[in-house]
Amino acid sequence: MDLAQSVIAFTLMALVVTLTPGLDMVLVLRQSLRGRRSVAFATAMGICVGALLWGVAAAAGLAALFVASQAAYNVLRFAGVAYLLWLAWGYLRAAWRGDGLGEIAEVAVEDVGWGAAFAKGLLTDLLNPKMAVFYLTLLPLFLPVGYNPVLLGTLLAGIHALMAMAWFTVVILSSQALKRFLTHGRGARVVDGVAGTAMLAFGIGLTLEHH
Repeated sequence: MDLAQSVIAFTLMALVVTLTPGLDMVLVLRQSLRGRRSVAFATAMGICVGALLWGVAAAAGLAALFVASQAAYNVLRFAGVAYLLWLAWGYLRAAWRGDGLGEIAEVAVEDVGWGAAFAKGLLTDLLNPKMAVFYLTLLPLFLPVGYNPVLLGTLLAGIHALMAMAWFTVVILSSQALKRFLTHGRGARVVDGVAGTAMLAFGIGLTLEHH
């Protein structure tokens, strides 16, 4: 794929990941439900900085490997496909079973300051194994040959971070309505079903992609 295709494809995948409820989103939503928007925004900013750091690290460490070696690229590509299919299976199974997100309403979040909230968001993202797998496995697949991998990886991670911050802003400003939707069985099924279908499509697309 060329540069434009790479940016568009990664942006679409990052959009799906961003909109799918996970640890980061639950943390921001919980903070927002405490009634302190400044703390929730600080937590969201910490999470986004963590995502950016993961993207830069992945681009710097693994991009050279897949650019230099066709075999390494194929191993990385199919590892990414396997991860996407695993995500698709989990989301579609949750949609079929109707698993809700009722735990959002059950766990209270401690009242902390802006700095502590930022640090908590940052560490939550950096220590989240799903983020590590996402960036280390998938981001190198969207780095086309002929471009500086670190700069392009930073660009893609920056797009993801900005998109996440925009979504977290929506979550914070509409936390009560979003909570009702996500803790309702039908709402959770819709989100999981769409996310699972999208991940499955991305997995099939990467399987057919040629270096």
